[in-house]
Amino acid sequence: MNTVELNQTVPEFSCATTADEALTLSSLKGKNIVIYFYPKDNTPGCTQEGQDFRDTYSEFQAANTEIFGVSRDSVRVHTGFKTKHSFPFELISDPNEALCKLFDVIKLKKLYGKEHMGIERSTFLINADGVLVQQWRKVKVKEHVAEVLAAAKALNS
Repeated sequence: MNTVELNQTVPEFSCATTADEALTLSSLKGKNIVIYFYPKDNTPGCTQEGQDFRDTYSEFQAANTEIFGVSRDSVRVHTGFKTKHSFPFELISDPNEALCKLFDVIKLKKLYGKEHMGIERSTFLINADGVLVQQWRKVKVKEHVAEVLAAAKALNS
């Protein structure tokens, strides 16, 4: 599968979520979608980002926008993370990196002088027609969700 580019229609995908059902892109037709990729559940930055999306969830809903968080963690680990922090949105488990590869978020990272391949914190906004309309890469958590919310609201104006 090729990677999706800005202003292109996102190809159909199916993935496991904390709702215990497969999520497909086509099932979300008519809604804007925020998909945010993060490295790992229960780490400080990833927890803060999820809490920021949680705290603005009703505003995203008012903007006809669904939110999904994605990492390589298992559905079981995601379910605990979601419950612990009362996330009102689903988390997607992508252990085979299919969605990560579709959005090209697996990058060479350095941690304590060691290199490894991991998820680069990134967020993507898909409009109600399934077109990727905005992307944020190498995301810094502070103020990020407010930026995404403003972009989602702008789609409806």
